[in-house]
Amino acid sequence: MSLRYESIESLSQMIQNKALKPSELIADTFKNIEQDDAKIQSFLALDKEQAMAKAAALDNETPSGRLFGIPMGIKDNIVTKNVETTCASKMLTGFTPVYDATVMQKLNNENGILVGKLNMDEFAMGGSSENSFYKKTVNPFDHTAVPGGSSGGSAAAVAASLVPFALGSDTGGSIRQPASYCGVVGMKPTYGRVSRYGLVAFASSLDQIGPITRNVKDNATVLEIISGVDKMDSTSAPVDNVDFTSNLEKDLTGLRVAVPKEYLGEGVQAEVKASVEAAIKELSALGAVVEEVSLPNSKYGVATYYILASSEASANLARFDGIRYGYQAEGATNLEELYKKTRQEGFGDEVKRRIMLGTYALSSGYYDAYYKKAQKVRTLIKQDFEKVFADYDIIVGPVAPTPAFNIGEQINDPLTMYANDILTIPVNLAGLPSISVPCGEHNGRPIGLQIIGKPFDEQKVYNVAYQYEQKFNLTDRYQTL
Repeated sequence: MSLRYESIESLSQMIQNKALKPSELIADTFKNIEQDDAKIQSFLALDKEQAMAKAAALDNETPSGRLFGIPMGIKDNIVTKNVETTCASKMLTGFTPVYDATVMQKLNNENGILVGKLNMDEFAMGGSSENSFYKKTVNPFDHTAVPGGSSGGSAAAVAASLVPFALGSDTGGSIRQPASYCGVVGMKPTYGRVSRYGLVAFASSLDQIGPITRNVKDNATVLEIISGVDKMDSTSAPVDNVDFTSNLEKDLTGLRVAVPKEYLGEGVQAEVKASVEAAIKELSALGAVVEEVSLPNSKYGVATYYILASSEASANLARFDGIRYGYQAEGATNLEELYKKTRQEGFGDEVKRRIMLGTYALSSGYYDAYYKKAQKVRTLIKQDFEKVFADYDIIVGPVAPTPAFNIGEQINDPLTMYANDILTIPVNLAGLPSISVPCGEHNGRPIGLQIIGKPFDEQKVYNVAYQYEQKFNLTDRYQTL
């Protein structure tokens, strides 16, 4: 079997046993990217020279670090020292950071090797990766379908076996939804579990960085590495337990699983419902106690999210003014005109749409009616989860109402596009951990099972995901290229 289909665990073992050199692995990775990414369009930039140099240096060292010599792709809104970081926007064309995000420092400390930056929806605003200024990534399972978004490049690169893992970011489902569409494993950790220092902000109270992999154990390993409190991020939580791999083998006997009736109701495609119900039966067969519950306020999630996220985006993106860094419009005759021309020319339509929505929601006369009310509903959604978790260990349901849709099908219909996040958004509003694992397919397009846990209980989420994966592992059945 080609190296490209091996797991992080397997590749690490080969390097430890001196059956494989880091330079050989990295050379094979770039060969596969150069051969196949023209079809997938997942990478925005490659860092071949630095990657090959680091791999050659590691060849002469005793293996140390859990990612020694392992290639990785990083979503292009996570800053990488001396490697262009654009957020897939014209606004940041040519921007080369002078520092690494905290997650990059942690990965580098484990001797992982960055091979390139991955495509995304511009500033992480979108659900299909069609909002990138530079290119449109396709779904490796079906090139006429979207890979999801905003971490579509990350999910597609892993699904196409171009890298064994990638990092994405999740504000309203942007790791889990593309993971579901691309048949891979994507984890949105508890808010505060992973430092956001060096993540270009979209909505600061919602954003979280997380891993995308081809199997659950690899995913848990990467999250162990990037987790932890960070003095550079005041919202990172001082939680010591970052052991997510030692409990994977525990059986599910007696585990209490909640299935919200709202998650399998109107709008969920029949094939998705059938796949998720089959997965729930499998959990029962593994010893779990499954019962139906209600999350009554989840129906308000999409409206609540788009008010809050857009409001935070309008504030966070005010920094892109054409003065300090990034794109600067030409021909302006005064400062106000420079601001207007730069932002008009530098931002795409979806980013402008959300800035305008957020600015409106925060404006005098509308703040109480929209932003303040949305914050109150956010609290109600969080309380719904708390009530369920008082009696249950895990909540399960679909990741998205449908499998991946066709490229171009929804790009001009933002309300339909936004509705695709109806099952993932409540998790972000409540700050909970949630993972997507493959549970089926329809017409060759994958379907994902969402497993939601209590705050900072990623270990149990991974345990359930791992036990289910032993019964259904899509990546063992299909090699997409």
